[in-house]
Amino acid sequence: MLINLQGYGVSLIQGFGLTAILGVSSLFVSMIFGILAAIAATHSKAWIRSISFFYTTIIRGVPDLVLLFLIFYGGQILLNKITDLFGLQMISLNQFWAGVLTIGFIFGAFMAETFRGAILAVPKGQNEAAIACGMKKLLIFRRIILPQAMRHALPGIGNNWLVMLKTTALVSLIGLDDLVRRADNAGKALRDPFTFYLMASIGFLIFTSISIVIFKYLEKRYNTGFK
Repeated sequence: MLINLQGYGVSLIQGFGLTAILGVSSLFVSMIFGILAAIAATHSKAWIRSISFFYTTIIRGVPDLVLLFLIFYGGQILLNKITDLFGLQMISLNQFWAGVLTIGFIFGAFMAETFRGAILAVPKGQNEAAIACGMKKLLIFRRIILPQAMRHALPGIGNNWLVMLKTTALVSLIGLDDLVRRADNAGKALRDPFTFYLMASIGFLIFTSISIVIFKYLEKRYNTGFK
């Protein structure tokens, strides 16, 4: 091997796997937040639209790292108070789920803008025709609006995913043994931080390269039949 990892190769691979799971889980959560916020943003009632505006304003105004610490440490304090109040056994908020919820919550705001634009790009006649056929709103959104909106949303989702993947590195600061933390520990143990941070960088580059190929395929598939 050109680069001697001195027995830390397996640890880095395990960290890479955890980072992948963290990223995909966060993407799933962010899309749920994003779709809900986009629906709220395009709602006819002003007070519902204001909820979406308030949500996106918070995300734009508070740094990602502050939100991560707030949810991890503040969330644990809140859980402790709830369990004490109801006399329940203490619940611990682990680093993984704190990271997933925080990153999903943060990028849900960006996904909201992506989905809002995609929903508005679907011709209004599609919705009107579905209503005329007697379809309910939820069914219209699930069967007609969302499938067509995904074609417009995929490029934005892909861009958000690539940024989100890099943001997962922040979770190492609350003790999650992801790729970055394992690389940091190995670099400190062997006093060779450059080598292990380089390997972490290569790991992220591999992941982003695979992601780009997948999203290109999905975009091509969803654009079948369109020019």
